Amino acid sequence: MYFSKNIHALIAHLLPTNSIHYLETNLNKTIEQLEKKYLEIPKEESYLITTCLNLRKKPLGDFDIEDLRIMIGQNSGLIYLIPLAIKALENNILAEGDFYKGDLLKSVLTSDNEFWKNNKLLWEKIIAVFEKNQNILNEANLGWEIRKELFLAFENFKEINS
Repeated sequence: MYFSKNIHALIAHLLPTNSIHYLETNLNKTIEQLEKKYLEIPKEESYLITTCLNLRKKPLGDFDIEDLRIMIGQNSGLIYLIPLAIKALENNILAEGDFYKGDLLKSVLTSDNEFWKNNKLLWEKIIAVFEKNQNILNEANLGWEIRKELFLAFENFKEINS
């Protein structure tokens, strides 16, 4: 499992009380099981579609950074995956999938605005994590383009619920 048992403590800080137990007991379940929506993998689909459909069948507790980046980037299963992404970003704000340092953060910051409007506690948590780690983001060897993209994405993200 990628995520430690401490995910339960994080979830307790992020979700309304009635959601805590639900998510805590479902790390061994898949997005398909939680959404009760089962999709077949069609033949001759693109790599991204095939990957997303396969990840819907993977237990949440087994997701790695790249899995989170892909699914969050596709706005899929956000209510289940954003708390996991927050845990990863708290551990390492520059958590990296297959692209570059900070690619998970970028996916989170640019994910569906409506999700964030409907989940303000999670939105506030992302803002707090980003602000707490601004020095790391400023000092990291990211290259000016990636740093600029992350800070611009954060400025846009802050405006969602302002």
